[in-house]
Amino acid sequence: MSNAVLTRALVLLIGLSMVTTIFAGVLPEAGPVFVLTVLVLSGLKSFVILSDYLGLRAAPSFRGGFTAFLIGFLGLAALLYALPFAM
Repeated sequence: MSNAVLTRALVLLIGLSMVTTIFAGVLPEAGPVFVLTVLVLSGLKSFVILSDYLGLRAAPSFRGGFTAFLIGFLGLAALLYALPFAM
């Protein structure tokens, strides 16, 4: 794994964390929009960690499996959050 890839991943993770922090400070009571945005940002950060730090960019089939699991997990979290609003 090259240092350039890891440095790019680190800068991307720092940027996504800053966006999450700014969003939480600006819209602390935004409700469902806030929760869905935080879930999407956490999913993006997880994808960067899986792809670059764990090296799954070189193994597309494993990366696809982990991505499918990650999308399913975040979708389930969003569904569980939205469930009380549907009742």
